[in-house]
This record gives sequence, structure tokens and C-alpha cells, in this order.
Amino acid sequence: MHGPFRWSSKWWPGVVPLAVLWVVACWTNTVPVESELAGQSTAALKDIVLNKTRVTVAGRDVALSAEAFSGDGRHSAVAAVEAVPGVRLVNDETQLVPEAKPFVWTAERDVVRVTLSGSAPLPASKAKLLDAARAALGGVEVVDQMGLARGAPPRFEGAALLLIDQIGKLKDGKIAIADDKVTLSGMARELGGREAIAAALKNLPEGFAVAANEIKAPPYVFQAYKDPVAVTLTLSGYVPDNNAHAAIAAAAERKFFNEKVVDNLKASLGAPSGFAAAVVPALGALSRLSTGTLVVSDREVKLSGDALYDAAGSQIRGSLGKEFPQGWQYKADISVKPASAPVDATVCQQLFSELLSKGKIRFESGRADISADSAGLLDRLVEIAARCPAAGIEIAGHTDADGDDASNKALSEKRAQAVADYLVKAGLPADRFTAVGYGSSQPVASNDTDEGKAENRRIEFVVR
Repeated sequence: MHGPFRWSSKWWPGVVPLAVLWVVACWTNTVPVESELAGQSTAALKDIVLNKTRVTVAGRDVALSAEAFSGDGRHSAVAAVEAVPGVRLVNDETQLVPEAKPFVWTAERDVVRVTLSGSAPLPASKAKLLDAARAALGGVEVVDQMGLARGAPPRFEGAALLLIDQIGKLKDGKIAIADDKVTLSGMARELGGREAIAAALKNLPEGFAVAANEIKAPPYVFQAYKDPVAVTLTLSGYVPDNNAHAAIAAAAERKFFNEKVVDNLKASLGAPSGFAAAVVPALGALSRLSTGTLVVSDREVKLSGDALYDAAGSQIRGSLGKEFPQGWQYKADISVKPASAPVDATVCQQLFSELLSKGKIRFESGRADISADSAGLLDRLVEIAARCPAAGIEIAGHTDADGDDASNKALSEKRAQAVADYLVKAGLPADRFTAVGYGSSQPVASNDTDEGKAENRRIEFVVR
């Protein structure tokens, strides 16, 4: 009995290292197999569109977890792993990507960034939309908050790409797709942007429709600034078209006889109806100010500045808007500049002569009605006359040689009287003025040319 017991007690310690070697051998053989199967399984899935893919291997059994975009995609993924040589069993933990009902995608712009959110149907579509947004927006930050979901309408990608092109036309706003309906809101970046977006929406893919387009145009702004120091009238902002541009610039040249007109206007869509019909008389009111600013924003006119004398301020405040089209609003913030220092009769005459060498009082053809274009010049004449309150002034009317002498003399006197009446209405004493008509008897140029005749048709101020 002693012999066997002693023999076995010597044998079992040798088994321990053998067991350790066996475990190590099994482990060293299994780890490379699992790693190889994981790599081969992952490679087998590379052409199948999946989301959140995870492959784990235990021995020769593979657990596949992923989100597929269709039932066929799930089956294809499992079959591809089952076909990997050496795989014994595939534990299918796949599921379908959640379906979005409704399928919503949005692009929203604020002052600093564009955010894409909602759902995209595939990873490739999501990447394409992001790339398109970055390309279209040229350096603007694009934030990706898109998820992936099933349920996109047919031709979704084409619709979303077209809408991304419109984001660049927005100052701020939101564009959304909900199934096959498109909604838009916000403010266009530039005039004409709203119209450009509306035109682009006509190219939406078949099946899509615009449910709401609430894109607003930025204010349609026209500005005019009269600067007495630089002696300029600066026009800026927008006009509807080249015809309106030409008409407004011509009106400015007529009304502002002394100022250089600096024309920075641009033609653009989006003008309110009656634009030119409001701007032209508003420019006439501005011409009567010593310094002032005219701002036309959509259908609202704001005029501010200094009138040359009290009565002019009252007249401008009371008459602004009377010629505007229906529906236009206006505000006149008019003060009166301090009166200029008095001068003697000689200086007064010099001031009259200098002023009338720059501008001419205009009348309706063949009549004694003063043209509205001359209001700014007449107000300057009133201001000068007020500076020499003791001087008597002859207002002399002259015509060209067309027509008979008697008619010309009568017309020239009526025109001179119309000017005198303007000065009296401005608050100056009537007994200071004498209206005289000389007809064509005192020409300053030849009556043989149209230019000469135009020079001869004039009003002169003579200080007595």
C-alpha cells in the first residue's frame, strides 16, 4: 500500500505546469482566431449601409449589432457575416433605423451660423447635405444636428439640396421639409432675394409642394442727404428700374439748382407701388431745407432738417404727403435754422445776382404759374431778402422774342408778380417789392437759338 501512494504523490505536481501550458496554448490559439474573424466580418459588411455597427466574437461565434435602413439590409448584413469562413454562429442583434413620421428636415440661419437638423435618410445623404451647405455659404459656420431615420419621401435629397441653395439668400430664417411639404420663413438678405427664392421653388422635385412661403423682403430704402458744407445732394439706396432712376435723377437736378448730385442709386426689385410718385415730391420738400435728410423705407417717408425761415417750416410740415399715393405714411421733423446776419443793400444785390446765376425760377410753359421745381431757389431768395429788411426790391420779368411784344410784356409782369406774391406769402412786407414786366426788350443773349431764348426768359432781383 505504501508503494502506490508514494508514487502518486510524486506524479501530480508535474500535472500543474502541463495544465498551465494547455490553457496558455488554448488562449494563444483563440485570440488570433477571434481577432481574424472580427476583421473578416467587419470587412464583409463594408458594402452594406448600416449605422452604429458593432461586431464582437467569442470563439467562432459572432454577435452582430447594427441599425439597418431596410429589412433587406438586415438580412444582407447577417448573411454576409455567416458567409465568413470559420464563423460557426451569428447572433443577430440588428434592428431597423427608427422611422420618422412625419419625416422632417430643417435648415435654420441666424446671424452667425446655419444649423441643419431633423432627419436624413442615409449617411451619404447627410454628408452630401453638409458639404452642399458649406459650399453654398462660403465660410459661414454649419452645425450638424441631423439624425438618421427611415421614411424620407421620394426625391428628398434633390429637394433638400435645392433648399440649401436658398439659405444663402436669407439674412435669417428657417426652411423645412415635412414629408413632401416645404415651409419657409425669415428675412431675405437683399432686395430681390425673396423673388429669387420664389422662382427657385418652382424647380422643386416632383411630388413636393410649398405649404407656406413667409420670406419677407428687407426694407426698400431710398435716401437723400443735402449737405450745405460740401454743397452736395447724395442719393443712395434703391430704385425700381432704370426708367425710375433716370426720372428721379432728373428731378433732383432740377430741384437742387446749386448742389452737385452724387448718384449712388441701384436698381432693384421690391419697390412699393407709387414709389416714384412719392419720392419726387419728397425731394422737392428736401430742396427747401438748408440741410436735411430724406429716408424712404417701404411706404414710409421721413424728412428731417432745417427750413430757411419760419413760414417755410410750417409749409413743409403742412404740405408733405399731400401729393403722395394712397397708403403712404410720412413724418416731418423740421426745425428752422437761425437767421443769417443782416447785410447792406450792396451785399444784398450781390447775393441775389450770385444766386440767380446758379439757378433760374421756372414757370409752366406760356403761363405765370411757378414750377414746383423752383421752391428751393425761391426759399433762398426769401432768406436773402430778409437779410436786408430796409431795401426796396424790384422783381423784373423778362421773356424771349417769340410772340408779340404786348403779350410778352404782360406775361413777364405776371411772372414777376407771382414771384413777389411768393415772397409776401413767406412773411415779407408787400411794400418792399415792385413787380415789373419788361417783355423781350432787355435780352441778354441772342433770340436766334433755343439756348439764347432760354437765357432771355428770366427773373431778376434789383435792389433799389
